[in-house]
Amino acid sequence: MAHNPLAPEWLSSPADANTLDAALWPSSAQRSDTGAITIGGVSAPDLAARFGTPLYVIDETDARTRATELRAAFDTEFARIGTTVKVYYAAKAFLSTEVARWMVDAGLNIDVCSGGELAVALAAGVAPARIGFHGNNKSRTEIDEATRVGVGTIIIDSPIEIVRVAEAATRNGVVQNVRLRVNSGVHAHTHEFLATSHEDQKFGVVFEDAPALVAAIRAEPSLNFLGLHCHIGSQIFGVDGFAESASRLLSLHAELLAGGPVPELNLGGGFGIAYTSADDPSPITDLAAGLADIVSAECARRGIPLPVIAIEPGRVIIGPAGVTLYEVGTIKPVRIGENTRLYVSIDGGMSDNARPALYGAEFSVRLADRVTDAAPALVRIAGKHCESGDIVVDADYLPSDVAPGDLVMVPATGAYCWSLASNYNYLGRPAVVAVVDGEARVIVRGETIDDLLARDAGVYFDKLSTASTSSTNGTGATRSTDEMKETTR
Repeated sequence: MAHNPLAPEWLSSPADANTLDAALWPSSAQRSDTGAITIGGVSAPDLAARFGTPLYVIDETDARTRATELRAAFDTEFARIGTTVKVYYAAKAFLSTEVARWMVDAGLNIDVCSGGELAVALAAGVAPARIGFHGNNKSRTEIDEATRVGVGTIIIDSPIEIVRVAEAATRNGVVQNVRLRVNSGVHAHTHEFLATSHEDQKFGVVFEDAPALVAAIRAEPSLNFLGLHCHIGSQIFGVDGFAESASRLLSLHAELLAGGPVPELNLGGGFGIAYTSADDPSPITDLAAGLADIVSAECARRGIPLPVIAIEPGRVIIGPAGVTLYEVGTIKPVRIGENTRLYVSIDGGMSDNARPALYGAEFSVRLADRVTDAAPALVRIAGKHCESGDIVVDADYLPSDVAPGDLVMVPATGAYCWSLASNYNYLGRPAVVAVVDGEARVIVRGETIDDLLARDAGVYFDKLSTASTSSTNGTGATRSTDEMKETTR
């Protein structure tokens, strides 16, 4: 089929618009005999019938396997060069108590960046010593709670936090392990990186200021300096950016050794995944080997001992394990000159996937409840919000007979979709369902209209229509008005 001029150059018209690209989908994704997509042995129509749409779906086995394989790859490669590695799951990608337990089961620690994320990790039973606490503006309350419960590491992000963490640790009678976040001057994105002398950003401290700040940390009896931390970007496909950053960090690391021990070095995260057929991220095994070689070579060149390395992957573990299921509402062909783009509107949108609107992120889509021989048509998957920028999939191909009532599924939505979800236009945030071995269960309950109204202090619950309780929006659960009144008394 000829290329539609309205499509981006990287997007080719497929011979079969029903095919699932294994690089984009959870490992269990396949088409059943009826043509429906199944994830974890559960079909899309069954999921929609039971839980409603929109619906986040996570392949539990896929997420657990990715976590285990990543840890094993880094353990193997860093053991090869003579050191060890600590893997922290970056909870900001997606966090629930169940997912936190999956990560701990796989041997990972948990990285949080707010009091709320800390509370979820603790509620999951994560040992505080396995938690790292990030953030450029940790409140005094958050710092106090972190030191009180025994969080393993706090990442100091600014000079003022040295005093705040030291005071909290003293108050709670502990010596708090800390890292100092520095800007190495390397910014990486996908396959490109830029090395500069300074970065104008809210995170971390200026590279040249680090020695004085480390001296200040070491002067505090209630603080124990573990090492430096750096995060160079997100959705990174290769090791070049890490190589440049590690070289700079280890130069500073070597300088700091003159003033005392520096047992660790945290290289951050940002490993990329495939969202479209144009994406080609490096395999985790290649990243692990490449990073180990970089650290080994740079330490040997400077004649310094190998530190314990820490990394913070999130998206690369949970992103490919998740998909989002929608129902098609309207179809609208839009003619532009001699060409046509088919607008396919779904029952969700930027409230459940803000990444396209925020970052111009690209996603892919497939019919989820059937296969068809219809010719591929260029589509744009539009949300239902009152925003022209409410687009979930900017460009992909679906069978041209896509119709209202069809189910469509967007892959690679496990990271930064639920985490960034909102109630824009008073849509309830969808449920999150885990699927494994042909079974599905809710791991995060979706929101009903009653849930939304419960926060409005001006609502008189005695006057609520009981009809509102029938709208579950993919919750897998409802709350009655009587229950709502009881909780507000």
